[in-house]
Amino acid sequence: MLPAIYDFWRQAFEAELASGQHGWAYMCSFLNLFQYITFRAASAGLLAFILSVICGPRVIRRLISLKVGQPLRTAEEVHKLAELHGGKVGTPTMGGALIIGSVLVSTLIFARPLNPFIALCACTMTACGLLGFCDDYKKVKEKKSDGISSRKKLAWQLGISLVAACFLYFKTEISGFGASPEQISEGLAGYRLGANPIGIGAICFPLLKIPIIDLHWGIIPFFALVIIGCSNAVNLTDGLDGLATGTTITVALSYALLAYLAGHFFMATEYLVIPHNRYIGELAVFLMALVGAGFGFLWFNCHPAKVFMGDTGSLAIGGALGTAALCTKQELLLVIIGGVFVMEAVSVILQVGSYKLRKKRIFKMAPIHHHFELLGWKENQVIIRFWIISIMLALFGLALLKIA
Repeated sequence: MLPAIYDFWRQAFEAELASGQHGWAYMCSFLNLFQYITFRAASAGLLAFILSVICGPRVIRRLISLKVGQPLRTAEEVHKLAELHGGKVGTPTMGGALIIGSVLVSTLIFARPLNPFIALCACTMTACGLLGFCDDYKKVKEKKSDGISSRKKLAWQLGISLVAACFLYFKTEISGFGASPEQISEGLAGYRLGANPIGIGAICFPLLKIPIIDLHWGIIPFFALVIIGCSNAVNLTDGLDGLATGTTITVALSYALLAYLAGHFFMATEYLVIPHNRYIGELAVFLMALVGAGFGFLWFNCHPAKVFMGDTGSLAIGGALGTAALCTKQELLLVIIGGVFVMEAVSVILQVGSYKLRKKRIFKMAPIHHHFELLGWKENQVIIRFWIISIMLALFGLALLKIA
């Protein structure tokens, strides 16, 4: 909305300058502020926060009236953990709808919704959120902790991620990070991101100022894997009050900065030497809206939580963050910046693999945040310490941008 207002004002202002007259456009010169991504990104974050805080109590009351309490696993399933989480019984779930709504409204007002990066991230978030909603609804309806079967959920995630990956690969504006794969395949010796364009299929990492490899069309399944992996990793992290929400804020804020820098020609090509795209800066508005919505949701989700985001929120957030990492061409950096999410997912993989192969468990319970709970850490200790780790990893990841 605001960018459209700016475009209208600019046309009128230029017309007045050409005619030598001072009309309404001259008097409203403050509208020039709407062109700046920094202003709109900060405003989007603030609005998303305000919307979440204001609408939160109504959403929670509505969820309680609909009796959509989070089904918890029984003592037979989780043993001692059932005692630690006994007080959470009946806490409403599906609160992720508040995050999605706040982000989309703020994005529509402060961003250019037809920007391909904005449209892709918003659509991926909404699609993953709808999948999560169906999963939550099935859990609530059947009063069980098991929702949609893993196979069905993975199939839907695969479909969503493949659509997003194909859009990334074939959309001209998005693939405009550089030249065709043929140009890159001619040789990478002396090839610098700042001096030469790269194809959408190139894999980059800040430590190396040249593409690591170009996967060509093989980038499509890689993109899909990143989106699915990130979505499920956030879902696994969402097991304690505010844990996934706080970590989301850190990762989203980091990628908002990365998007802004990648859209700034001098900073991207001359100073940092990272992949540059003229349209990517707008994505910072969407990501800052996610940061604001995260803070607003954390207002109610902090321990003891009044509402859970459920799969509605965790799958949506993971899909959005994974897509944002692909859009900025910083897919591998997500492993560092989103290290807490990776740690949670890897702990589950190791636990399942170890039990199937050796009939022994590595951790007391997976995901790993439950392991520390069973070691005797208080829930608040686990949450805040994981937040600290997330902040440190984000700072380290951003510091890698200017190594050489």
